[in-house]
Amino acid sequence: MKYLVSILFFLLVSTNASKPILEEKPPLCGDNICVVQFNAAFNSANEVTWLEELTDCSTTTVDIMADPSLPQDYKIVVVPTILVLEDGEEVARFQANIMMTMETTREEVQESIDEIIMSKF
Repeated sequence: MKYLVSILFFLLVSTNASKPILEEKPPLCGDNICVVQFNAAFNSANEVTWLEELTDCSTTTVDIMADPSLPQDYKIVVVPTILVLEDGEEVARFQANIMMTMETTREEVQESIDEIIMSKF
């Protein structure tokens, strides 16, 4: 019996040894200032359409259904949610209302970006 338990223990340890303890996720965007829209396919009608009009930053849209760990990693509780990131760290957050529509304007998000830039001077 000890022999069987030892073999099972060895197999369990050896199969888990090949898995990384913490998987390193690639960053959502690589630029200094980045604006990320988190949304889901079921809410595509409420997607923010003016994201590409923002200046002095990179932009990306992420479908939270494609990677279920993202809502937990970025504390997304409603879609769409817009995060302004500086060097990967959250600087500003804009969330949709209870109807899952974004009331935040492009000007408000651009103002957050401009404040980041001005703070460097």
